Amino acid sequence: MGEQKQKKLSKDEFIFGKKNYKFMLIGLGIIALGFILMSGGGSDDPNVFSPDIFSFRRIRLAPTLILIGFGVQIYAILLNPNKK
Repeated sequence: MGEQKQKKLSKDEFIFGKKNYKFMLIGLGIIALGFILMSGGGSDDPNVFSPDIFSFRRIRLAPTLILIGFGVQIYAILLNPNKK
């Protein structure tokens, strides 16, 4: 009887808390924003060079946002939801 009670108690708990999921969604939003900022800027004509692909937004800002988003994801995973 003790095993059944223990199994029932363990099924009712989630691995992550509400705070963890909030940080995960924030991290996913930051990563998505980074990929959106990185997209576009191509030329319609393949024979014409477009210097827009080397802009600050695509070379520095977007990859930095993506790395920050991954950092937020790691923080969300390692955050202890039971700690007050």
